[in-house]
Amino acid sequence: MLSKEDQRRFDEITRNLRETDPEFVARLGHRARNRRARFMLLLTVLLWASVPAVVVLGGWLAAALVPMVLVAAGVLVWQARRHF
Repeated sequence: MLSKEDQRRFDEITRNLRETDPEFVARLGHRARNRRARFMLLLTVLLWASVPAVVVLGGWLAAALVPMVLVAAGVLVWQARRHF
């Protein structure tokens, strides 16, 4: 935790940075979004790659249900990504 004086100084530096270089501040915000988007893409690929294992272990009923769930999850990820 920062002391009150350190917090005040940090807020002052942050405010000054936002005023002088808003493009830099915006790029920093996009980095977190891009990281989240890459994670969601990786998770989607891993889930789709698990479908053959589900077919072997769970049978045809599981094989029919899992892709439907994954398509629904993909649609939700796609919609969430559009809002970033």
